[in-house]
Amino acid sequence: MLHHIELWVPDLGRAVRSWGWLLERLGYAPYQDWPDGRSWRLGETYLVFERSPALVADHHDRLRPGLNHLAFHVSSRAELDTLVEEAPEYGWTLLFPERHPHAGGPGQYAAYLENTDGFEAELVARDEEREAPGLSG
Repeated sequence: MLHHIELWVPDLGRAVRSWGWLLERLGYAPYQDWPDGRSWRLGETYLVFERSPALVADHHDRLRPGLNHLAFHVSSRAELDTLVEEAPEYGWTLLFPERHPHAGGPGQYAAYLENTDGFEAELVARDEEREAPGLSG
């Protein structure tokens, strides 16, 4: 099981606004809070966002080696659609809008969001038909 992920961010206030909104909407709860960082926890796993004095750049580039994106389950297609609608208020932009919500392929209902600092979050709706009672295989 994953213990935690730590992301260094160029601006803690922007990270708290964008990531905090998203994580809390996905069921994560605020966990730790200190002058240079915040974290959110779900179960035993937590995500840390820190403005480290050791940063050497002011923007994340998901196309360079390193982290490309974090992907999260969303409870339903309706919830995913609501998150996509609200996301711009919190600094997120929809990637691949011409292929949304099937940018990951015809069998996946997902949204790809990028925040102001260049971090990407993929939101994947659970397959409601496959998870319906009596339809498991």
